[in-house]
Amino acid sequence: MPTQPTPHEEAQPVHVPVLAERCLELLAPALTADADRPHPVLVDATLGLGGHSELVLERLPEVRVIGIDRDPDALARSRDRLAAHGDRFVAVHATYDQIPQVLAEHTADGRAQAVLMDLGVSSMQLDQAGRGFAYAQDGPLDMRMDTSTGVTAAELLAEAPEAELRRILLSYGEEKFAGRIAAAIVARRDTDPVVRTGQLAELVRDAIPAPARRRGGNPAKRTFQALRIAVNAELEVLARAVPAAIASVSVAGRLVVMSYQSLEDRIVKRALAAGATSRTPPGIPVELPEHRPYLRLLTHGAETASPEEIATNPRSASVRLRAAEVVRDREEAA
Repeated sequence: MPTQPTPHEEAQPVHVPVLAERCLELLAPALTADADRPHPVLVDATLGLGGHSELVLERLPEVRVIGIDRDPDALARSRDRLAAHGDRFVAVHATYDQIPQVLAEHTADGRAQAVLMDLGVSSMQLDQAGRGFAYAQDGPLDMRMDTSTGVTAAELLAEAPEAELRRILLSYGEEKFAGRIAAAIVARRDTDPVVRTGQLAELVRDAIPAPARRRGGNPAKRTFQALRIAVNAELEVLARAVPAAIASVSVAGRLVVMSYQSLEDRIVKRALAAGATSRTPPGIPVELPEHRPYLRLLTHGAETASPEEIATNPRSASVRLRAAEVVRDREEAA
């Protein structure tokens, strides 16, 4: 089998940021410079290749952008891409639940005027076979967003008990054949362990009933999603990150989040709905000040991409965008 190129050897993919103009439209009112705040701060909490950040830096010349990413390769590429903007852009190696710590280090007051989150795996990561995210390309089964730390997907498959593998596939991939797939992984791992994406895709295809292979796209899609989420603890990090972002945004600031699957979107929806709902107990005729909502929703439900955008940027097909404005300090609502 030929050796796969390293990520830096592979061609850099063409990066088209999802719903870029809509994100800018939602973020811009919070990023207007004034005498009290001449350089508003945007935290791009999932920097990737920096497409959204680049648009903000070009269109809003007074804004500073703090880009966060756990992927060292993404940080290196975005630094190169955005180098022309000088000290208006800084890239930080961190997970997005560390927004408060990042802001404490890089701002005077520990606050941002806006936060953007573009969740899930990036197009860059999918396009690099050596990263192990894509079932359509053969490569080592890694799946770590931060390749400097943590357990790979191959190591997880080699070590996790069958019951845990079944739980991961069912909970994070909503895979109804989770039991069959987990059993197949365990049955072969002493003699022929699954260490490459091609092996895993073939195993999933063979483990599920023939009729299920012919509908719903690639049968390995849900398994790959589930393992990626487990390897990177994505849902646990997101559940901490959304409240942390809300608490870090100044009053009149905004949070914009794009999700690409129901498990992510559910976490975001619940956090924003909780902040936009009064906590005054039923039966009290006057809303108690300390129980007033601290968020105002800016979208009606989740917004989706237009057919035109989907045609030019297929990654946008599954996006769900939600946004909110901070109307009072969340600490007052505690």
